[in-house]
Amino acid sequence: MDGVRFAIGTLSVFPVRVTRVDRQVAGRAMVLAPVVGLMLGAVACVPLLLPGPPLLGAALAVGLLAVLTRGLHLDGLADLADGLGSGKPAPQALDIMKKSDIGPFGVITLVLTLLIQVTALSGLAPTPLSTTLSGLEAPALAGLGPSALVVACVTGRLALTWACRSTVPAARPGGLGALVAGTVRPGAAWAATALALAAAAGLGLVAGQRMVYVLPLGMAAGLAAALLLLRHARRRLGGVTGDVLGALVETATATTLTICAVLG
Repeated sequence: MDGVRFAIGTLSVFPVRVTRVDRQVAGRAMVLAPVVGLMLGAVACVPLLLPGPPLLGAALAVGLLAVLTRGLHLDGLADLADGLGSGKPAPQALDIMKKSDIGPFGVITLVLTLLIQVTALSGLAPTPLSTTLSGLEAPALAGLGPSALVVACVTGRLALTWACRSTVPAARPGGLGALVAGTVRPGAAWAATALALAAAAGLGLVAGQRMVYVLPLGMAAGLAAALLLLRHARRRLGGVTGDVLGALVETATATTLTICAVLG
């Protein structure tokens, strides 16, 4: 249970009492991170089910997700953009990422990422319940937006599992990155991925026959995008930090939603 508490307490605003914090617990928490993503997605998709313009529902859902995560992942995304965008060597880039202010690279990256997430999600907005029941639309359409958001949230946290594999070092000795880096065995990452893909396919079956393929493809694309960013961050910074982990979450989430919107 220590790993569950650590995962929920670190990755969400849900109140839990974390009684033990060490690398063993951190490793368990990072393997369980996709489960926290499932919880976050289930809550964040509620605005998509309410009547109103699809764009408004999508914006409220993305905003709610930011609240549920304290905005930490978005902050990490902005910090990493500033650090990498500076073009400076790793020590100076890491110093830039530690600063509390956000530079131009961070602002631009945040705006574009949030715009992509909201736009993609609005394109997958569910058909209003009254329209669906009237027979004007296929009932399966009611689940596209919420299903895609849940899968995107799971994918974002699955990226954390892969970023914390035993082969990935920390970029600096202190902070969250140093605590969780290298704590996940590769076999555990593969097992978590297989379960997540199976769950995405199952959710797609409920949402509609076509989504059986779309949701897993979106998850695979989101994870691939995060791993590419991870590779670049390792090459530039020497490893992962808390900011890198947050950036991976947002990158995987945005990519998953985009692929689901394009294919769905």
